[in-house]
Amino acid sequence: MEQTGPKISRHGLEAQGFRNLAAAHWNYGTAALVETAVAAGEGDLSKDGALVVQTGEHTGRSAGDKFTVRDATTENTIWWDNNKAMSPAHFDALEEAFLAYAQGKELFVQDLHGGADLRHRVKVRIVTELAWHSLFVRHLLLRPEMSELEDFLPEFTIVDFPGFRADPARHGTVGGTVIGVNFTKKLILIGGTSYAGEMKKSVFTILNFLLPAKRVMPMHCSANVGADGASAIFFGLSGTGKTTLSADASRTLIGDDEHGWSESGVFNFEGGCYAKMIRLSPEAEPEIYATTKRFGTVLENVVMDELTRELDLDDATLAENSRGAYPIHFIPNASDTGRAGHPKNVIMLTADAFGVLPPIAKLTPDQAMYHFLSGFTAKVAGTEKGLGKEPQPTFSTCFGAPFMPRHPSEYGNLLKDLIAEHKVDCWLVNTGWTGGAFGTGSRMPIKATRALLNAALDGSLAKVEFRTDPNFGFQVPVEVPGVDTKILNPRDTWADKAAYDAQAAKLVDMFIKNFAKFEAHVTEQVRAAAPGLKLAAE
Repeated sequence: MEQTGPKISRHGLEAQGFRNLAAAHWNYGTAALVETAVAAGEGDLSKDGALVVQTGEHTGRSAGDKFTVRDATTENTIWWDNNKAMSPAHFDALEEAFLAYAQGKELFVQDLHGGADLRHRVKVRIVTELAWHSLFVRHLLLRPEMSELEDFLPEFTIVDFPGFRADPARHGTVGGTVIGVNFTKKLILIGGTSYAGEMKKSVFTILNFLLPAKRVMPMHCSANVGADGASAIFFGLSGTGKTTLSADASRTLIGDDEHGWSESGVFNFEGGCYAKMIRLSPEAEPEIYATTKRFGTVLENVVMDELTRELDLDDATLAENSRGAYPIHFIPNASDTGRAGHPKNVIMLTADAFGVLPPIAKLTPDQAMYHFLSGFTAKVAGTEKGLGKEPQPTFSTCFGAPFMPRHPSEYGNLLKDLIAEHKVDCWLVNTGWTGGAFGTGSRMPIKATRALLNAALDGSLAKVEFRTDPNFGFQVPVEVPGVDTKILNPRDTWADKAAYDAQAAKLVDMFIKNFAKFEAHVTEQVRAAAPGLKLAAE
């Protein structure tokens, strides 16, 4: 077997069962991987040098095809209501099939770290059949020093073969696509999908499983830090503004998607960013927009003119979920270490397409846990297949249910403890609709959102007058300098006040029904933080 690359680990692929490979290319850098990907027809260069690729059928995660092996390691630790089980025998057959598929192929290997905290990071080896996948994951994880690579011994291994097709009869899968997670073997197998995000989310799943036992909180959030050294955490599901709002020129970006909160503070799990590209604006998101014109950036499902190589970021023909992957140093004000002190503020982002929630609200620790476990946002037509004209509520617990191996109460209680211990201010920020629901109202102005966030982060928002929201019970500012007062009270922005009241009652009911499954796992104080209870009592 031919082995190439700037640094090859002495702990080779043979120890992991690989045999009869044509070649293994180790720890290639950006230029070599771009060159290889273009030569192999995996993608094309844009006019400005970004690598433009298409992922085909899968333009997002395949949540229904993810399985966790149910064995002695996981039986009593995995939240089985949320995680599909796979038998050890099915996984063994799947692993055997992956190794057989690999024979005769050229593979790419990256030895990387998940986690910037030296005490809590995990060593991960990623083996791919596509060069651009190797580039993607090299951007998204943390790159060890060259001196560390020769003796790199992985703690977990991820194998990603888009060309592999699982056999449901042999492997216990739904179809040909599979993400198989085995915590005992410390091995994750991804097949039948070219969507590169499965690799980074697999590392997130690993850390979500390992860290709570160490009293370290894993979080699906972005984070940044101010000149005073105090960090801020931004929870939010896809499309709520996590990446956009954390990329603030006045603050240092720690990371845009996955972090831990340890005894020392906040740390990034990753070494790069994976930003949504659709309708990206050079005015509203200048730092992210600039990455589309950088050599090395990987653009997934972004439409490009074949002749001029010009990008059209507004064209959703290939996917609404078009993405860009780039190393974090492409953002000018990014952290060099991926670490910062304990947060002063926790922000929970939601895109409320029902037009009910205010643009910002202050939460008590109990309300924060309630909304963290709820993980509410709303999806609208055009963002996913099968969505009708009406907004669809989405409750993804902990703002990342697909990546949460353990029961949500473990993460929720840990977060609540950390918020109380470090006296953190918590805010719910609606980046969704105002003046009516989707189709009638308009999207919350990003300038207003930024102004409110800046006031929260610099401490001035805590000093303004607040009112108690009659539906949700949280505190809402009455007046904030530089922000249209009318927008602060969503009911005032609706022409039809009765229609607002009906919509609000409908949303409150959705929250209460969704939270029923958590009531037995939380305190009376958290149950009392539910919306509508105050009204019902009156």
